[in-house]
Amino acid sequence: MADLRTRKAVALAAVAVAGLLAGCAQRDSITVGALPDDYRTNHPIVLTEKEQVLDLPVGMLAYRMTRQQKTAIDGFMYRYRDSGSAVVTILSPAGSPNAPAAGRVSQDIAAFMQKRGVPHIQTLSYQASADEIAPIRISYSVLGAAVAPCGRWPEDLLANPENKHYANFGCSYQSNLAAQVANPMDFLGPRKMTPIDAENRMGVIDKYRGLDSDYDAGRLSRDFANNSEVDY
Repeated sequence: MADLRTRKAVALAAVAVAGLLAGCAQRDSITVGALPDDYRTNHPIVLTEKEQVLDLPVGMLAYRMTRQQKTAIDGFMYRYRDSGSAVVTILSPAGSPNAPAAGRVSQDIAAFMQKRGVPHIQTLSYQASADEIAPIRISYSVLGAAVAPCGRWPEDLLANPENKHYANFGCSYQSNLAAQVANPMDFLGPRKMTPIDAENRMGVIDKYRGLDSDYDAGRLSRDFANNSEVDY
């Protein structure tokens, strides 16, 4: 009987010591926050100024702008409203066989843009080769969203024991998103809400309630009921 009591006491003492040792042991914590290899961190969308460039060919005997050139300039200046009234630079070639004609057309382009409401225009020249028909270059800067070039494969995809994102993961998605957003400023924050149309809102609410239809008052209108996938 005494031996049984002794064995029980020894067992209880062993359990107590094991508990104390377990309490003193250091445990590794599991991080559940943002992963360091998040594709938004590896391939961030940044806002930069992008130069829009249009090269217009000019013949040696040109004197005025052509209809095709006017159409090209109108299409090229479509995004100018997003530039914040940036300076438009018109570069005319110098030293080329068509330099005199390009000078006349450059003045015509400047007058054409002024009529279109472009406030800031500067006309400069650049040195061209004496044996080529150099174009007139028109340029201005706009704010754009961009991502660093994709295609980084620094290591083997199979060498990933931690099952983390590979280096190029999400790059194409970020690039497509940056190219599709019309206003790059939307990446910085949401726009303010526009004022509500109270008359339109009340009309929609009345229609939803069925007050303006031959459906029973207080129930959904036929338009909402017929187009809904929910059985009210």
